[in-house]
Amino acid sequence: MGYIGSHGVAALHRYKYSGVDHSYLAKYVLQPFWSRCVNFFPLWMPFVSLLFPSFLFCFFVFFKFFFLPNMITLTGFLFLVTSALLGYIYSPRLDTPPPRWVHFAHGLLLFLYQTFDAVDGKQARRTNSSSPLGELFDHGCDALACAFESLAYASTAMCGKYAFWFWVISAVPFYCATWEHFFTNTLILPAINGPTEGLMLIYVAHFYTALVGAEWWAQQFGKSFPFLSWLPHISEIPTYKTVLYMMIAFGVIPTVAFNVANVYKVVKARKSSMFLALAMLYPFVVLMGGVLVWDYLSPSDLMATYPHLVVLGTGLAFGFLVGRMILSHLCDEPKGLKTNMCMSLLYLPLAVANALTAKLNDGVPLVDEFWMLLGYCAFTLGLYLHFATSVIHEITTALGIYCFRITRKEA
Repeated sequence: MGYIGSHGVAALHRYKYSGVDHSYLAKYVLQPFWSRCVNFFPLWMPFVSLLFPSFLFCFFVFFKFFFLPNMITLTGFLFLVTSALLGYIYSPRLDTPPPRWVHFAHGLLLFLYQTFDAVDGKQARRTNSSSPLGELFDHGCDALACAFESLAYASTAMCGKYAFWFWVISAVPFYCATWEHFFTNTLILPAINGPTEGLMLIYVAHFYTALVGAEWWAQQFGKSFPFLSWLPHISEIPTYKTVLYMMIAFGVIPTVAFNVANVYKVVKARKSSMFLALAMLYPFVVLMGGVLVWDYLSPSDLMATYPHLVVLGTGLAFGFLVGRMILSHLCDEPKGLKTNMCMSLLYLPLAVANALTAKLNDGVPLVDEFWMLLGYCAFTLGLYLHFATSVIHEITTALGIYCFRITRKEA
């Protein structure tokens, strides 16, 4: 099954990325730092097979690919995979405190991810290798990163089943920003945004937890912040829950309102249908709703018992949705719902039906929910890998480029 038609191939040749970052932190602090960091990556590597033994040659070949923009992107993503894996090893259900060095590792790996995520684009411009594939590869990894960093943060905050909700508050703004980009043709980051200030707050939280311990997040908010203990209701709930509610109130809601307002302006100016625009949110809403219904009907409390599998499977489905929307933007497809986006939802009716069988069988489902969750992860992983490999092959063929190799343009 192909994802790109002849119209899409023509659009790929015309495509030019447009993005605006209004963050003062990025402009005055991080951008100068990232500009210095990119100079550590050379533009090319010499052929050394005649000068070094074979094992050294392999070492240099690895670094030759390491300096490529997409490999920088992939390396940054693998930092977060490592971080999530550490969280799983030391806190399988995300409700026990890992060693303090793990929190420091979480913070360092997230900082490296943010740095590599910013440097890959600069390296692409330095090597004259910017392409639509680079944008898709970058944002595709970012979409998956939402799941892995949510799991890492959940191990730091010991929030257990609430790991899914921390994924939700990262995925919702990401999806809406991608949706906005699709309609406005410009990725707009406001003065305070997730990729800059949001990530910085999170890795600062990791570093702080390395000093005070993960138990700090589980205690009442009033004990964690004594000067706010006078606040009614809020001071009595766990700190991680208060942080979750504050992130929703001051981060997610304003950001989504900003995205919707910008899309509405564009739709109104083009005299298009806002209904068709909102229809593109449908698969994501159904994905979240389906998982919540599954958890509600589950006799084994899915999110508390298997938080990693729930977030991983849903994060892969989310990655497919985001990737499909980005591809629609790159290929200048008509605005509106893409029916094949709904492929990511096909497994959920089976999972919900299996949970319902427990109601008819004394709380015992037809298939053990651990295996249903493994099947969910396998299905979404297979779907995502098929999409990623197919699209990479189609774009590289259409543009005459390589994913992990820089080709010099003919004069």
